[in-house]
Amino acid sequence: MSTAVKPGEDRLRRHTGFAALIRRPELASLLGLALIFALFMVVAPAFRSWDAVATILYASSTLGIVAVAVGLLMIGDEFDLSSGVAVTTAALAATMLNYNLHLNVWVGALIALGISLAIGALNGVLVTRTGIPSFLITLAAFLMLQGLNLAVTKLVTGQVATPGIADMAGFDSARAFFASSFSVGGVSIRITVVWWLIFVALASFVLFKTTFGNWIFAVGGNQDAARASGVPVGRVKIILFMLVALAAWFVGMHTLFAFDSIQAGQGVGNEFLYIIAAVIGGCAMNGGRGTAVGTAIGALIFGMTNQGIVYAGWNPDWFMFFLGAMLLFAVLTNTAFAKYTNNG
Repeated sequence: MSTAVKPGEDRLRRHTGFAALIRRPELASLLGLALIFALFMVVAPAFRSWDAVATILYASSTLGIVAVAVGLLMIGDEFDLSSGVAVTTAALAATMLNYNLHLNVWVGALIALGISLAIGALNGVLVTRTGIPSFLITLAAFLMLQGLNLAVTKLVTGQVATPGIADMAGFDSARAFFASSFSVGGVSIRITVVWWLIFVALASFVLFKTTFGNWIFAVGGNQDAARASGVPVGRVKIILFMLVALAAWFVGMHTLFAFDSIQAGQGVGNEFLYIIAAVIGGCAMNGGRGTAVGTAIGALIFGMTNQGIVYAGWNPDWFMFFLGAMLLFAVLTNTAFAKYTNNG
């Protein structure tokens, strides 16, 4: 019996395979990553070293950890504009609790985790119970947290920077967990790179291998239909906001234990970088589409562009231009591919 594939069937298979490829949310970000990599390999000789790779990965990881959680939230069709200052809030809470109450630093860190999760849960409850868009709820949270960060820090410490806690119990083990480095072939790699990969792997598993992941896509794709089919829409969104808070706390702890002192005004503007990384990585602005891997690629584009401009000796002001260009490229490419697949 012949099993030869007819020419028409072969063309159909090739068309189907191509359509499946361009449906991948990560495609635009991969194209952008390749272009940026090629550009800086040509114009910046220092970019080609392994030390440069380590620096790029570190810059990408500190952005990427929060961006992964923000991406999950965007797949669920919500935004969090408070995530940037929430990183600082977590770090400030931990360091001021430790310093003023003479706690083991792990105790202060865990209390700060509780505070961060409470903020995330409050954001989620307000969004789900009031029906007010998350853009407005979290914008209000952003403003309030920014004010609290500055006002409380000045009230407690008399200045905008916190005192060091490096001599307190538990600091060394906390630094090893959140902010240590290790050597690979003589190149120093920050531990946040490993944590970033773990966050991406866990998020990917949740999205594509669990019921909760199916709920995230369902809620983001059609909230009313998801609710009608029994998906606990409110609970899913609250958990997603809390996951963003968890990621913000984690990066806040890294910042605290890496530098030992926190500036109360830092973190402002980073919320847009998290969202941009998610969008460049293929997360749809209206929910229901995206991957954790794509968000990681978006964060890597950020790190590569940020450091590549430095290695090339260009004016740092070009960074925002490149970031905006990549965002526009990703949006236009995703829209064009979506139209193709809908027509095909």
